Amino acid sequence: MTLWTHLKAEAATLGKASAPFGTGGLSIDTRTLKPGDLFVALKGDARDGHDFVEAAFAAGAVAALVSRAVEGVSGPQLLVAHTQRGLEDLARASRARSNAKVIAVTGSAGKTTTKEILRVAFDVLGRTYASAASHNNHWGVPLSLASFPRDAEYGVFEVGMNHFGEIRALVDMVRPHFALITTIAPAHLEFFGNCESIADAKSEIFEGLAPGGSALIPSDSPYAERLAARARQTRVATLARFGTASGSEARLLSHDNDGDGMRLKADIFGTMVDCKVGAPGAHIAANVVAALAAVHLAGGDVLNAAAALKNFTALKGRGARIELKGLTVIDESYNANPASMAAALALLGDSKGRKIAVLGDMLEMGESGIAHHAGLAAPIETNKVDLVFAAGTQMRALWEALPESRRGAYAETAALLTPLVTAALQPGDTILIKGSNGSRMSLILDALKV
Repeated sequence: MTLWTHLKAEAATLGKASAPFGTGGLSIDTRTLKPGDLFVALKGDARDGHDFVEAAFAAGAVAALVSRAVEGVSGPQLLVAHTQRGLEDLARASRARSNAKVIAVTGSAGKTTTKEILRVAFDVLGRTYASAASHNNHWGVPLSLASFPRDAEYGVFEVGMNHFGEIRALVDMVRPHFALITTIAPAHLEFFGNCESIADAKSEIFEGLAPGGSALIPSDSPYAERLAARARQTRVATLARFGTASGSEARLLSHDNDGDGMRLKADIFGTMVDCKVGAPGAHIAANVVAALAAVHLAGGDVLNAAAALKNFTALKGRGARIELKGLTVIDESYNANPASMAAALALLGDSKGRKIAVLGDMLEMGESGIAHHAGLAAPIETNKVDLVFAAGTQMRALWEALPESRRGAYAETAALLTPLVTAALQPGDTILIKGSNGSRMSLILDALKV
């Protein structure tokens, strides 16, 4: 299906195409561009997409959206005043023409996982489109919206932030019918200072709800009432809670981990659910209940959606399990904050064999970062982790808080820690690798794969 003709794109952006074109997709990166895509030449702090227009055409781009004509390339160019604004114009036009029911997801942890759970749950109910990867920022959200198929029946979009006002701007484009907050936890404290501020920033998602929209909030959060108050301020039509707390409209009753998955029981607005989920963990269980609540609010068949979740699997960098040379590796290398660390350590605690935690710095934690890193000693003890390997300047605080019996090794960087980890592992071990993306813990996973 043609997503954009040159005429539709011109009308949306007030731009001018040098030649006719039609495209079925969009890209801002020549490394992942697919033949037939419209290449959007965004200008960032370090790189200007206009320098890659020639490479985009060589990779099969059907046209390029530019703010200045690029000489010496063969292919249609859609000239607009500003490429970021042009992308946003396409996003707004795409959302305006869609008749789909739209769900937006945010939270301090679990956004991408919940987005994928929603995709699996809704896809059995009708054609579902979900934003790719973690496309949740000022370019990822409009890129996802501009790529929204016209015939989709459901759309799931992830919305992120690390400053006030960012979600407000993004959700104004998404205009969801359902807004879901996964959790509120210490993340980006460097910019917010406290969790109340984080809750306020996340609650901006309610401001963009379409008329008659619904808000879903975590009942187990200590900030649940604050989120509820913010939702009421925006006059949401329906406010629903999910979690284990009594009175939750969507209530998790039990979950039992079983190898790579779990058995989950829940009460979703009075519908009793007993289903298999293809990934284990208390945090996954909470996200599943939230997703099934969204299905109910959207008028979908909750039981059919729940049955489909046996096909959900944990994502790369977000809990995916990998069997390597007699080892079981839990790949949580993409991101980290205290809440997601605790959830991952609980998952490790349910594992077989020696339990090895390989942990990197949690970034953007501000002045309380040292205390939050040292505080990980408690869930490590609770979950009976056998050995801890730590990398990063802030992780030294955890290292110093650990008893000698749990100390594996410490290094300032993941690269320096890697040989110490690989030398200590034994067949049958289960290894959790987790840290903020900037701590580069994926280097250790790469070394284990060799």
